[in-house]
Formats: sequence, C-alpha cells, structure tokens
Amino acid sequence: MSRFTLPPEDVLRVREKLVLDHFRDEVLQDWDATLSTFPHPHYELIAQMLVHDGEGDVREYYHDTRVAFPDQDHELIALRHSHDAVIVEFWLLGTHNGPLGKIPPTGSRHRTRMTAYFVFDEHENLVTERVYFDQLTILKQLVGGLDRRKPGDLLKLAQAVKGALSMAGSEPDPRLLNTAEPDLGD
Repeated sequence: MSRFTLPPEDVLRVREKLVLDHFRDEVLQDWDATLSTFPHPHYELIAQMLVHDGEGDVREYYHDTRVAFPDQDHELIALRHSHDAVIVEFWLLGTHNGPLGKIPPTGSRHRTRMTAYFVFDEHENLVTERVYFDQLTILKQLVGGLDRRKPGDLLKLAQAVKGALSMAGSEPDPRLLNTAEPDLGD
C-alpha cells in the first residue's frame, strides 16, 4: 500500500471504533479500558512539548488532568482518516476544580478546540495520541471568569499567572524536536 493510499474500509472502521472507544473510556475515567487501546501508551502534547510514555506515566497524566478537571468531557467536531491515522477535531471542556500543574483552581469552565492524531503502525496498533491545542485559549478562559474586584479572585489571578509563568520555561521533550522532512517523492 502506498503511503498516500487509505487502507480498506474495514480497517478504517476498526480504527474509528478504537478511537471512539478511547474517547468514551477517557470520559468515563476507565483507565484500564483506555490504556488497553495501546500496546504501549504514548501521548504527545505538542502545545507543551511534553511526552507521556508508558503505562505509569500515562496513568499519572490521566490522574493529574482529572484532578484539575474532574468533569472533563468532549464534543466531537469531525473525524477523518489518513493512511496511518485517525484525526479527530473536538472541543475539550471541563471545570477547573483542582490544581493544573502549578496553576491553582479557579472554578472556571473552559471549552477549547483541539485536534488529536491517533497514529497507527503497520500492524494496526495504536502507537501515539498526538494532541494539538492552544494553551493560551485555556488559560484565558480559566482566569477570565475571575472577578478582579474581589480580593480573593485577584489573589487567584496572581497565583495563576505565577504558576503559568513558572511552567513556561520547561525544556521541550527532545523526542518532539527530532523531526525529518517527509519524502514526498518526485
């Protein structure tokens, strides 16, 4: 099969089902079922240039995000197929009721448009979930609901800005930096 040819329809439907099950199980917080969609769990968060690799690391990622957003959910926008991936556009939403890294909870809701690439290998194993989103969009929504006339909310705003700035200087995962231009042929 050429790299520009889609797999047969039955393969596309199996991939699609796996991805939709993965989304459903994440919302249900059924981590065993979610992790079972990968032979080796691997997430790449491009906005943060972070990689979560392996079952323990991915479980910690799930835990941390659900502490921050216990009601995290999504709304699907579109689902597309490529020769080696299912590409999903969706709204991610949730209420910030716990710490998000070094950003204290604001109690605000966010609804952020995202794209995830679910990449499959030549044996039809899911090998990567690669997620693209704009961190500033989330941060603006988390602090935008704070009332700047209230001293408590001003303190939360200052803590959120301090937390966001302290997280901004981290080094990108080198696995996300080593890229090569694709061979597109003649």
